[in-house]
Amino acid sequence: MKPILTFLALASIGAAAPNIQSTQDGASKRAAWPNGPFVTWGRWIHDASGKNLTYAGTNWPGHADVMIPEGLQYQSIETIVQKVKSLGMNAIRLTFAIQMVDEIYANGGNDITIQKAFVQALGQTNGTRVLNQVLAKNPLFNASTTRLQVFDAVAEELHRQQIYLHLDNHISKGMWCCSSTDGNSWWGDTYFSTANWVRGLSYMANHGKSWPALTSLGLRNEPREPTNNPALSRSSYNWQAWYTFMRQGAAAVHAANPAPLIFLSGLNFDTYLTPVVQGTALTPGTGRFSVTDFEGYADKLVLELHNYENGIGSCDTLKGNLDRNGFQALQQGSSGVVNVFPVMMTEFGFAMDSSTWRGVYASCLAEYLPALKAGWTIWVLAGSYYVRSGIQDYDEDWGLLNHDWSAWRSQGYVDGALRGLVRETLS
Repeated sequence: MKPILTFLALASIGAAAPNIQSTQDGASKRAAWPNGPFVTWGRWIHDASGKNLTYAGTNWPGHADVMIPEGLQYQSIETIVQKVKSLGMNAIRLTFAIQMVDEIYANGGNDITIQKAFVQALGQTNGTRVLNQVLAKNPLFNASTTRLQVFDAVAEELHRQQIYLHLDNHISKGMWCCSSTDGNSWWGDTYFSTANWVRGLSYMANHGKSWPALTSLGLRNEPREPTNNPALSRSSYNWQAWYTFMRQGAAAVHAANPAPLIFLSGLNFDTYLTPVVQGTALTPGTGRFSVTDFEGYADKLVLELHNYENGIGSCDTLKGNLDRNGFQALQQGSSGVVNVFPVMMTEFGFAMDSSTWRGVYASCLAEYLPALKAGWTIWVLAGSYYVRSGIQDYDEDWGLLNHDWSAWRSQGYVDGALRGLVRETLS
């Protein structure tokens, strides 16, 4: 087996590209990317030159049982990133679980190996088999490579191919997400320790200082009512508690790494942020969202929303829902808007077959998002998962890629709509 590349060695993968300003135009542009850190100005995200920018990308899960970015038994990191780049996309939302950081702390500051991770999640026989497939496709790794070193390698490849890395805390316990009964729903739920969450955000934000591609970090995926924990639901599932936790997480990220943008997600599986946008009371209290509560980094805040209204019957209805749920924050001067922010749809998706993309939902979003110049990351890149809900090598029929991550699952959607959505969003 080849010796493991340390992160310093991984960073040298792009060493042929200049890392200082050059008089040559191409080298200058390469040296400047991503021209950060990014900040917000009203409804826009700005790069360090003050230029408006928007994300158009997809989700790459790394938060599930193995806690390693998916698909590496089928394709190399370089090949997967090339697939994303070929669509013209400029962003990846890469997910992680707090459990990975918890285990690093429990292990004296050392991450576990990918060999152990695969065997723990898939069993000795299947774990070893999948590990060997990963090593064959990604020969820069060996059995002693750690999970976090895989994340490092993904981050370096995104930098090399100039794709923004949005790191997302998807869940606490590494598993398929999301359910209101999975123990990961709300702060204080079975697996959702607030202290460990803050610690995990801080750890990953600090570690991300070594990732030039890291431009933003999402505090938590899909906060939702813990329906299996009625006492917790009654005591704290509300906007007042949400605000306390979000301020706590944002402060931890910024203290650990002041460069990334910080994404705030809403209630009910991150489907609405109306009180934030409209400046109404954060119930059951009377306090209101104020950027002064984020002193020193108010220009780092971005709102993120999800939408899966796949059965919607009317585009006008969908647009109205999206506006009311938070996208009106992009529309300065719109009635009822008190707080103007950049807003991103970090998840939407549907079955990747021959016809679903022609329906009202997908067609409407393909019109709505570019018209607003709203950023987005479609769910999901993954054609399959190492394991999902106990099923190994689970096929993802919503995946942009097919089962072995070698081709697009729905070439019709990619050519008929997705490339255009990327182009129109970024134009």
